[in-house]
Amino acid sequence: MTDDRRDMATESWRKTLLPAQATLQQAIRILNETSLQIVLVTSPDGTLFGTLTDGDIRRGLLRGLDLNSSIDAIVQREPLVVPPEFTRDTVLQLMQANKIHQLPIVDESRRVTGLHLWSELIDSRQRTNLMVIMAGGQGTRLRPHTEHCPKSMLPVGGRPMLEHIIERAKAEGFQHFVVAVHYLGHMIEDYFGDGHRWQVHISYLREESPLGTAGAIGLLRPRPDAPFVVSNGDVLTDIRYGELLDFHCRHGAAATMAVRLHEWQHPFGVVRTKGVDIIGFEEKPIARTHINAGIYVLAPSAINVMNVSEHCDMPTLFERLQERAERTIVYPMHEPWLDVGRADDLKAAQDTHSPNAKR
Repeated sequence: MTDDRRDMATESWRKTLLPAQATLQQAIRILNETSLQIVLVTSPDGTLFGTLTDGDIRRGLLRGLDLNSSIDAIVQREPLVVPPEFTRDTVLQLMQANKIHQLPIVDESRRVTGLHLWSELIDSRQRTNLMVIMAGGQGTRLRPHTEHCPKSMLPVGGRPMLEHIIERAKAEGFQHFVVAVHYLGHMIEDYFGDGHRWQVHISYLREESPLGTAGAIGLLRPRPDAPFVVSNGDVLTDIRYGELLDFHCRHGAAATMAVRLHEWQHPFGVVRTKGVDIIGFEEKPIARTHINAGIYVLAPSAINVMNVSEHCDMPTLFERLQERAERTIVYPMHEPWLDVGRADDLKAAQDTHSPNAKR
């Protein structure tokens, strides 16, 4: 499927919306026009009332309804639905188990926000969206490994970490990569070149001085005309970059940050006090927080808050967007993830990707 056709399909669910007072004739027209084989019946505020398929209409006609009859009597009022955060694999499993090819996406208020289509989910499509990889860091915490090698080029499973990132994204249809380089950047450029060995296109942003985890984005020329993925060059993960991008687009955000749930157990029993009074005890409580996973999606407009060649980290970029009342959201991820920032992280990554590692 081409990107233009995919964009049309992604938004075509809006054409399937009908009020409960609509007629069978109106429903049939929508089914014919959209070819999506489903009608989403909604209340005036966008809340999903139910669904309607060609089979429902046929059964209604067999019961004596005519084309001018209301669809209200044949609407399936308790259809299977999923929230926006469900992953592609989960959605596919649900659709396969329930033998359905369409699955409405609703938010916490049951308002329709999209529609999963089996044909789109199994399509190995190509994406024109850009992927920017930040690979300019000096990796000081990984010395001596990085004294003569940029961090993203350290070998894991016999290949540079950066190659793992590019190949995973390529498998999801990404074709155009921009790599931000600074420290020993010539080694990255010499290895990857223009990307033809991997059948992708790779270009480079060359930082004259370190610009942080976001600063190089201000150097993008021309500016992207569609949302683009940004990843740190030392993050190894099984995240689906395409799902992250789709999640960002469904929510209409200016910036999306992938986050991981981090749990930390206090080594001691905690005494809760109010003044000098003891009001309770917690035995080695567990604190749960979301941490930045180093993978993002940005709308092209997010670049407007940056200055060329200015040092800027991603949290600062998100804060600037928030100051402008732009929407910034998180993408909770559960996939395996490792930020290779220290020597023990590198060893863990190498052990995981060794030939003898259990998968």
